[in-house]
Amino acid sequence: MEVYTKDMPTKRYLHSKCQLALAAGLLVLGAALPAHAQLGLGLVPMRSELTIAPGQEVSGALKLSSESGAVTRIRAEIDDFDIDDTSTPQFERDLPKEAAYSCKKWLSLNPMEIQLDQGGSLLVRYTFRLPPTVPEGGYNCAAGFTTLPPADEAAQQGMGMHTAVRIVTAFYIKVGAPAVNGALKAISLESAAATPATPALGAPAQAAPSNDPKSGWQAVVVLDNPGRMYFRPTGKLEVLDASGQAVETEDFPSLPILPERSQRVIFPLKTQLVPGNYKLRVNVDIGTGEIQEGSADVTVDAPALSAAAKPAK
Repeated sequence: MEVYTKDMPTKRYLHSKCQLALAAGLLVLGAALPAHAQLGLGLVPMRSELTIAPGQEVSGALKLSSESGAVTRIRAEIDDFDIDDTSTPQFERDLPKEAAYSCKKWLSLNPMEIQLDQGGSLLVRYTFRLPPTVPEGGYNCAAGFTTLPPADEAAQQGMGMHTAVRIVTAFYIKVGAPAVNGALKAISLESAAATPATPALGAPAQAAPSNDPKSGWQAVVVLDNPGRMYFRPTGKLEVLDASGQAVETEDFPSLPILPERSQRVIFPLKTQLVPGNYKLRVNVDIGTGEIQEGSADVTVDAPALSAAAKPAK
C-alpha cells in the first residue's frame, strides 16, 4: 500500500518512499502479502486477469474492508499504471504514455464514495464495457481506494497535515488472442547505490564500485516486449564466482512486462560480493514454454579509497 501525506494549505501530495510503497508494488503485481491492520484497509482480490471480447460487458466485485478502529471514509479512483526502472509500479490518474494499452476508459466503479464502519466491509462493483472496435492485445489499469479524514475532522482541521492510506488492485485485460513476443535483451550487475547504463547481452560489463560497503549489489535483467500482449516471466538468475560455483540463485519476481517496452527486472543480491570476476547466468520463460538463456561476465572492483583513507606517502 502507498502512503500519501497531504499538505492541506498547498494541496500538494508527497509520495512517501518507504516500506509501504514497496508493499503497494508487491500487491498490485499479485504477490501474497499479509494484511497491514495498522493501515486501516483491506482489499480482495489484489489482481484480476480477465479475457473480454470487443463489444462485451463484464462485471465483478472487489471486497473492501476496514481494519481500523473507527469509521473510515474512502474515495475510489480509476488509474493508469506502469512499472518504472526500479521494478516499482507507479499509479497515476493519467499517464499519457500508457494510453494505447490503458483499460481505464472502459472501467467504472460503484460506489465511488464509501464509508465503512469499524471492522466493516463493502463490495465495490466494477464493470468493463469494451467498444466493438478494440484491437486485440493486453491492456491494464487499476482501481485505487484512498482514505479521507472524518467529516467532522475535515471541517475542524482547516490547516495542517492529514495522513491518507491508499490501497490498489490491478486489472489485466486480454482481448482476442494476441501472441506473446519477447526476448532476453541484457544482463548486468550494478551497485545498489548507482544505476549505470545496461550493456548489450553478452558484452563484458564493469560494475560501478560503491564507496559504501553496505550498499550491496543488484543484478539487472532487461526483457524486451515488442508485442501487444503483456507477459509474466518465470525462471532463475544465478551468480557464479570465478571457479563456476553458484554463490546465489534468485527466482524471477512476479512482475508483468507490459506491451511495447523494454523492462528492467531488479534482483537485489543478498551476497556481499568481494572484488573479483563473476558470471551472471539467466534462464527465463516469457510464457511461451521456450527457455531463453543468457549470461554476462562482470567484474567487481574494490571500493575507491577516500582521501582520508589513502596511505600516506
